[in-house]
Amino acid sequence: MRRTAVGAALLTAALAVTGAPAPAAPAGPALSRPARDLGRQALPANDGWAAEGAGTTGGAAAAPDRIRVVRTRAELVEALGGDNAANAADATPKIVYVAGTVDGFEGPDGTPLDCADLADPDYTLDGYLAAYDPAVWGRVDPSGPLEAARVRSAANQTRQTQINVGANTTIVGLRGARLTGLTLMIDRVDNVIVRNLTLADARDCFPAWSPTDGDAGNWNSQYDQISVRRSEHVWVDHNTFTDGDNPDGGQPTYFGRPYQVHDGSLDVTHTASLVTASWNRFAGRDKLMLIGSSNTVGPDVDRLKVSVHHNLFDGDLQRLPRVRFGQVDVHENHYRLGGPRFEYALGVGVRSAIVAENNFFTLAGDVDPADLIHDWGGTALTERGSWLRQGGGPAHPVDLLGAYNAAHDPDLGGDAGWRPTLRAAPVLPTPLVPLVVGAYAGAGRLPL
Repeated sequence: MRRTAVGAALLTAALAVTGAPAPAAPAGPALSRPARDLGRQALPANDGWAAEGAGTTGGAAAAPDRIRVVRTRAELVEALGGDNAANAADATPKIVYVAGTVDGFEGPDGTPLDCADLADPDYTLDGYLAAYDPAVWGRVDPSGPLEAARVRSAANQTRQTQINVGANTTIVGLRGARLTGLTLMIDRVDNVIVRNLTLADARDCFPAWSPTDGDAGNWNSQYDQISVRRSEHVWVDHNTFTDGDNPDGGQPTYFGRPYQVHDGSLDVTHTASLVTASWNRFAGRDKLMLIGSSNTVGPDVDRLKVSVHHNLFDGDLQRLPRVRFGQVDVHENHYRLGGPRFEYALGVGVRSAIVAENNFFTLAGDVDPADLIHDWGGTALTERGSWLRQGGGPAHPVDLLGAYNAAHDPDLGGDAGWRPTLRAAPVLPTPLVPLVVGAYAGAGRLPL
């Protein structure tokens, strides 16, 4: 009984930080009381790096005329300031509720667009493939008229599908809300909240061929579902990230490599910092969360401070997360991983300082626990409290760092050099993590 009572108390504490309503405040459109409260809610105190300093309030101070419900791309752009090219500079507090499906591939008049509508007149995929086939072009970067046409095509898509978000903004999905075919770009701003949305298929119509990327070259796309750059105090919470009905596994192969049309789910790069990613579900994606955009020692040092907690990584392949430079707190997440395309979970990059605590790993039988960690040029990882269940077997504690070091050289050290202090509740016992995360992570779990 005593153990049960302690577990119940810890469970209650954990659920308290998933989104308790804030005090009521006036709102503009006709919305339910829970929806109004959710739009005004700030990040709880101590809830990860985004709580550092002044914390993260998003659009909590929005006046009634800056509270909108949007159902189309045009309405979303209007609610964020009215001009997509300039909306990043709109720092007026604002709350945007998304209803239904907002499609980035939607013209100003609501007409559906496709990749052909965004292509430069001089670009065709068939022409690109013929021009830059390594058997013809060699293994050097594409250049010349067709590559220039691809770059112009990509610029057309950026103007269409990259939605710029300004400071002091909260974006909340109403029941069933979905953003498809677009990127939320949070760049050079402070104080943004994104919650309760399903983000699907941020596809790139014009991937670039990079013949020197790896031993055989790779196709690379440029659009994340949420991109955080040069920004601070960002809270991404209770969202679901998916490729929808356009999975990477369904793409063709060109030049012997998969035609990659998706990039990251939630990338934090270009000196961004003070970000909390909590209670999200990442389902069946390849490249997931890149923290730090290059190995160059410079402005990223002492930045890229991110908390990743109570997320469900469900059938994803890599970057869960991959980290350079940042102090990144990865705790109480559930990893359900496996399959022939799985690569790794925790990427230990240059001068990274990951603390991984009380994470639970449910693995298919074909995944070696030693491969859950990948060394991308780092030196150390603090890892403790991990549990593992594999192939239907019993759950048990596991020393992931020890397993990695036994199978790989050089060894990684066991001390990342810092201890997290910004946590809103005591950590759960790891065996409870799948139960709690499974019940509460992802879109559609908040009261509306």
